[in-house]
Amino acid sequence: MGAERGYEITEEQRWFAHELIERGGISILHGHSSHHAKAIEVYKNRLILYGCGDFLNDYEGISGHEEFRDDLALMYFADIDPTSADLVELEMVPLQIRRFQLIRASHVDVSWLQQTLDRDSQRLGARVSFRSDGRLTLSWARTS
Repeated sequence: MGAERGYEITEEQRWFAHELIERGGISILHGHSSHHAKAIEVYKNRLILYGCGDFLNDYEGISGHEEFRDDLALMYFADIDPTSADLVELEMVPLQIRRFQLIRASHVDVSWLQQTLDRDSQRLGARVSFRSDGRLTLSWARTS
């Protein structure tokens, strides 16, 4: 959903995501194309992942876009209410891609990822924070 690099979520992307939820009744919108994780929004209790990044890639050693940290990956675990189809909880496990393998990301890398996602997700009404077990979690204002 959007460019390969960059953190901007355009109004057109938000409108499209909201329309898919309103008209299509979807519970999770999994955006792709970006090589790094992007902002997360919860609209009408439905999850919008604007850019999930790569889980594994072959970009290691290619320079020029280091500021986007495409070496960091997330596993997303969304808990959806089976009756309402609403998001109940979202947990994310941060990993690092190294030599075509996924390894545990360092505390410094997890902190950078949390701050970046929180900064961009705040603009959309969600917060990303640490859990004591090293995972990230999402909070938002639930609607009725």
